[in-house]
Amino acid sequence: MGWRPGAGVGVLALAAAACLALRLFVTVRNHKRRVAGERRPVRLLLVLGSGGHTTEMLRLVNSLSPLYAPRHYVIANTDKMSEEKVRIIEAAKNEKDTEPQYTIHRIPRSREVRQSWISSVVTTVYSILYSIPLVFQLKPDMVMCNGPGTCVPLCLSALLLGIFGIKKVLIIYVESICRVETLSLSGKILYYLSDYFFVQWSTLKEKYPKSIYLGRIV
Repeated sequence: MGWRPGAGVGVLALAAAACLALRLFVTVRNHKRRVAGERRPVRLLLVLGSGGHTTEMLRLVNSLSPLYAPRHYVIANTDKMSEEKVRIIEAAKNEKDTEPQYTIHRIPRSREVRQSWISSVVTTVYSILYSIPLVFQLKPDMVMCNGPGTCVPLCLSALLLGIFGIKKVLIIYVESICRVETLSLSGKILYYLSDYFFVQWSTLKEKYPKSIYLGRIV
């Protein structure tokens, strides 16, 4: 599954087509939000994880149109790097705007790397207690995430908005590019809860038929 020499142009074209296809899926789902030809802004909640998760998610943000605003970023309270990356990318996107089109929020991380399963149950519940009031306050139209454990409490909170009849929230999950053979733990959970579940390797599409495979997205 390695890259073939000379295929760089084809890869870039495929990546661009994949990003476009992702936007088309979201646009179709949001068709009912339009009124007499007017396109309404889409309130977007983005879940960032540290390191690669943040890098992949911000690449997706760069591919979205200005329609997706305001953008509400949620970061784990132990994440020391993602906030600076968000501010840099948003400064470039908002250089012509008089007011920022984004906010940054922090919640407790549901599970740290190498944390025991028993203790992670407690921290996940703690994270959910923070996530519910935040999501109910922001009332996003769409939640987009790509694997950090923090995304599960936020997606569950978004589902509660629909269960309580307050608002239907679209959940988009994009599995990380590093997941080739198996889904992440977050992916295994949200595979059954998300509206659109994207994978970036054909091997995962074969194992999880509900998923959407468009090649590499980020």
